Amino acid sequence: MEMKKKINLELKNRAPEEVTELVLDNCLCVNGEIEGLNDTFKELEFLSMANVELSSLARLPSLNKLRKLELSDNIISGGLEVLAEKCPNLTYLNLSGNKIKDLSTVEALQNLKNLKSLDLFNYGEEDEEDEEDEAGPPEAYEEGDDEDEDEDEDEAGSEVGEGEEEVGLSYLMKEEIQDEEDDDDYVDEGEEEEEEEEEGLRGEKRKRDAEDDGEEDDD
Repeated sequence: MEMKKKINLELKNRAPEEVTELVLDNCLCVNGEIEGLNDTFKELEFLSMANVELSSLARLPSLNKLRKLELSDNIISGGLEVLAEKCPNLTYLNLSGNKIKDLSTVEALQNLKNLKSLDLFNYGEEDEEDEEDEAGPPEAYEEGDDEDEDEDEDEAGSEVGEGEEEVGLSYLMKEEIQDEEDDDDYVDEGEEEEEEEEEGLRGEKRKRDAEDDGEEDDD
């Protein structure tokens, strides 16, 4: 629906000077300009023209009582000085989602002395997207890359695991060897003690035999 028809629909048999709020969202601006809105809307305090393909504010009428103006999601890129001239008492202005490229474009709004809220959401976002497009697509992703990395990590992990296993086995083998040596030492010590006891017994026996022989000689 064109903006002019949308305005007539919103009037609802009222005179333009009786209207204080006017919502024209999602209609169509012919050639990107305001159409059907004029100075007879002198009592207008709230005006919304969001997503209407508006690119120029040149045909904005004088709206001295206008306090809130919604202009989001359009294709406005400049000419904001018109707002200070035609709507000097604005307190709220929404310019989010437009084609404003840098802050110097909004410097003209400094003349809106009563402006308390300015919405510039998504300011410069399209420029960033254009730069990304010029930079080209991201590097091609190959499924094999992650698989190769995983295989390398698995191989590295298995090598570490094998090393740990070898260390563990060698340690256990050393422990077993040490235990066997300790057992051998224990056996050797036991045999030496037995030999000493046997030798002592033999010595005592020889001593008793010698004493017996001496007694027989005395007889």
